[in-house]
Amino acid sequence: MNPTNTKNTDGGQKNIEQDKIEDLKISFRGSVLPAGTHGYDQARKIWNGMFDRKPALIVRCVGTSDVIQAVNFARHNDLEISVKGGGHNSAGTAVCDDGLMIDLSLMRRVTVNQEKKTARVDGGCLLGDVDSETQLYGLAVSAGIVSHTGVGGLVLGGGFGWISRKHGLSVDNLISAEVVTAKGQLVTASERENPDLFWGIRGGGGNFGIVTSFEFKCADIGREVYSGLIVKDFSDARKYMQFHRDYVRTLPDEMTVWMVARHAPPLPFLPDDVHGKMVVIIPFVWLGEPEEGEKYIKPIREVTKSLGEGLGMHPWVGWQSGFDGLVGHGARNYWKSHHLKNLSDACIDQVVDFAGRLPSEECEVFIPHMEGVPSRTSENETAFSHRSTPFVLNIHTRWQTAENDEKCLAWAREFHAKTKDFASGVYVNFLSQEGEDRIKDAYTGDAWDRLVAVKNTWDPENRFHMNQNIKPSI
Repeated sequence: MNPTNTKNTDGGQKNIEQDKIEDLKISFRGSVLPAGTHGYDQARKIWNGMFDRKPALIVRCVGTSDVIQAVNFARHNDLEISVKGGGHNSAGTAVCDDGLMIDLSLMRRVTVNQEKKTARVDGGCLLGDVDSETQLYGLAVSAGIVSHTGVGGLVLGGGFGWISRKHGLSVDNLISAEVVTAKGQLVTASERENPDLFWGIRGGGGNFGIVTSFEFKCADIGREVYSGLIVKDFSDARKYMQFHRDYVRTLPDEMTVWMVARHAPPLPFLPDDVHGKMVVIIPFVWLGEPEEGEKYIKPIREVTKSLGEGLGMHPWVGWQSGFDGLVGHGARNYWKSHHLKNLSDACIDQVVDFAGRLPSEECEVFIPHMEGVPSRTSENETAFSHRSTPFVLNIHTRWQTAENDEKCLAWAREFHAKTKDFASGVYVNFLSQEGEDRIKDAYTGDAWDRLVAVKNTWDPENRFHMNQNIKPSI
């Protein structure tokens, strides 16, 4: 026998016997990749280039039966498990050192029921897969804003995007899910079947099992939306932000308007001398007739001078992928975030100060406006908490080389600390590895206690802990 060296979950050394790997290959439909084999290095890559972990074994699943076999194999051999869907989470939890990486990225089927306006989505799908298939019928799933984001990680943490104010969070549109449990069993989670698990996976992350299939309610939005970007000079940032924090809260649910402070990308509607200049970008989406949307956008256009604008009817698939180039794979990323009680003048002062000294050309300060339908949904409906906070602050620190780690990390951490007094919780999908106390900030006290109870039921041994981990209490 030729053992492969690995670690168990408590850090000790363990061997995987080669004949066990060969036995797994016999019935496994996908690929089984020990370290050093063809395809291994590509499969272990994730979006955040800060992580260079090396699992002892990667299994690339093509169906639910593969996922069940993988979980059973890990349990029988006491291997740490990580789960990769899109591999997009900034905390790098999709890949482990020395354990078993369960890769769902080949499971990308989307089936749309046009009559019922629902979509069945495999656990390894990217948002772009879902958009491409649902848009054949003018439908969309309420989800994120970057097409190469994985559906699984996004949805299990909550999921919000351009149509969430009108149509709810991703978890609000989840009808059911097929889940492989820590015991290697396949169960359905829905309002009628295993409702405690269904509640937990709607905001509690990947703590309770591996979701191999999601069923969503779709929104009928058509194939084009009135949307665009308005670019403001950073010298007017304070004035604009003060206007923005009040104005956007008066808008109907059909209108979503966000803010991004960053260096201007080479957008085609911007003059060349603006490219690379510090700006505030105002992206928006209006779900309705463009003439009415124009009326709501007019005050934004006029309150301060615009350096350029790109407004109009855009295909939904194109709009959803339009920001992909700014967040491509392989760069080093570190996120810090808060839910904001409000954008007070004191908070805006901190935002303008730190945005004015970004540590790299690729960093940005992202402030989405929330509220709308999610804020009118009961806080106990799902595990996703903090539905009533109006704004999110995401400090998206992004750079290319390790030599800039210290500078970029220090900026993000100081920025985060200086805005703590304005915060009320955090969105779990925007967390880095910050410890249990910080994870608790993503939930209310009652929700946390309930999540621990769900964990006790479905994963009492904490097999699924490569995530924003909710530890069992038994």
